[in-house]
Amino acid sequence: MTENYSENNKERAFLIALDTGDYDAEASMNELWELAKTGGAEVVSYAIQKRPSPEAATFIGKGLLGDIADFCELNEIDLIICDSELSPVQVRNIENITNTRTVDRTTLILDIFASRARSSEGKLQVELAQLKYSLPRLGGKGTALSRLGGGIGTRGPGETKLETDRRHIRHRIDSLRRELDKVERRRLQLHERRRKNGAVCVAIVGYTNAGKSTLMNRLTNAGVLEEDKLFATLDPTARKLNLPDGRQVMLIDTVGLVRRLPHQLVDAFKSTLEEALWADVILNVCDASSPECAEHIKVTLDLLNELGASDKPVINVLNKCDKADKGDFDFFENSVKISALTGEGLDSLLSELARALPDNTKRVQLLFPFDRLSLASFARRGIVHAEEYREDGLFLDATVEISDYKKIIDYIVS
Repeated sequence: MTENYSENNKERAFLIALDTGDYDAEASMNELWELAKTGGAEVVSYAIQKRPSPEAATFIGKGLLGDIADFCELNEIDLIICDSELSPVQVRNIENITNTRTVDRTTLILDIFASRARSSEGKLQVELAQLKYSLPRLGGKGTALSRLGGGIGTRGPGETKLETDRRHIRHRIDSLRRELDKVERRRLQLHERRRKNGAVCVAIVGYTNAGKSTLMNRLTNAGVLEEDKLFATLDPTARKLNLPDGRQVMLIDTVGLVRRLPHQLVDAFKSTLEEALWADVILNVCDASSPECAEHIKVTLDLLNELGASDKPVINVLNKCDKADKGDFDFFENSVKISALTGEGLDSLLSELARALPDNTKRVQLLFPFDRLSLASFARRGIVHAEEYREDGLFLDATVEISDYKKIIDYIVS
């Protein structure tokens, strides 16, 4: 057990994990430590046990659990956090042996999400994920809490409080799904409108706390919350971004990722994560100062493949290079080194982004008669290289979007 005491009044937490060889337990424990801090806990100590599989009744061995019980009593531990999902039986047994409240990794992440959601959609998604996770974990006292009706056919144990709770949760889940379906339809209509208007979209994805919100603010002055915490922002934000070649794109921030992101959250936030599916280019932002930079990039790319966005152009944005060791990151394909905090490398990023975008512009020369000058606004939405008023109308040399090109094609002179 490794101790880390600090002087504050936060909920004191002890972390436990199993090393079964399926993943890097130390790296996952470090991430759980950060999650606990983000959730408002003070991590006092942790323990990792090597074993081939979890103990069915207590998750870890009873010997280690007894030591943890003594440690919790001596150090006034308020909370035990497990780095894996626990069954209701495991939670109950750990709490009985240690006399300490116990939660698992998924419960912790759901709690963080609940505290971070701001939009109505985000709150609906979090509640849906929480209810879906809690439904199979409900416990009760069986017929001791049964509710009886009156009259013929109602005699017997009746409906237990547990069954009533489950029915209530199922009804709420159905209601949330209907509300989220409406939200998703509105989102689809928004995407269709953007596509019809010829808008080009760029999605920022990546590991949580990699600096996505800082990059968004640096490029667009979006005013998105920036904190050195996991899941500082959950709700997607869209802002207009001007590229060096004069083109405008819609830059969209998305929810951050972690290892072994609970499938309840992937399902609930699928509409948010699927912003990447609608994007023309994806910026995969990673913390270059992290020793696990390569693993974080892989986590993101795997999820993009799972969502069906593997065919999208991806630029790996190696952020926080001002804090990183001056190593060689050239082994990442299509990568750009930046610091969103200082602005270093942003010009290179924008140039690389401009090259990666589909070529949907044309340079044309136009002549608008004076009674059709209003149509010149479509050309001016692009890049105007030259403008001249002539006897027969307004001459423009401009690079225009394909969607605008079709509206002014009758006035092209060369």
